[in-house]
Amino acid sequence: MAPDMKLSLDSLIDSYANLPLKERRLVIVGAIALLGIVLFSVLIPLDHAVTRARARVEQKRADLNWMQTVAVPVLRNAPAPSSSGESLLVIVDRSAREAKLDTALRGSEQGSAGSLSLRLEKAPFDSLVVWLGRLAQQNGVVIDSATIEKTGDAGLVNAAIVLRPGLM
Repeated sequence: MAPDMKLSLDSLIDSYANLPLKERRLVIVGAIALLGIVLFSVLIPLDHAVTRARARVEQKRADLNWMQTVAVPVLRNAPAPSSSGESLLVIVDRSAREAKLDTALRGSEQGSAGSLSLRLEKAPFDSLVVWLGRLAQQNGVVIDSATIEKTGDAGLVNAAIVLRPGLM
């Protein structure tokens, strides 16, 4: 900026005061319109996004608290692992067919220490949870990790699960 074009609040107020009444009204209307544009295009959508994120976090906390309260009794009441001598792969394959999850089972891979990694696609969530519970209760299978993601179809999920045989 040139030295003679220094802007200060006092010079802006003086310039505004020297404007004709019609132009002063136009400046006020423009300032209100600019404020409205900023408010409706930035602040309100941002506020809505923050509100939705807080609600999701609160729901996830409630889910975690529920899972933690249910986990202890479930583990306490789990029967001892079966000593049928079947391999984990055979148990998983047979029980997946019984639970009608065999069509969702896309792959399995033996891991270290007898673990088994599974990949399921478009599996019914309710059936998956019941199946995993049955594997743990009836066969003593331990779930090392599970990543479950929703799909575009209601009630169907993709899952990556690592299982291992329980202590015999």
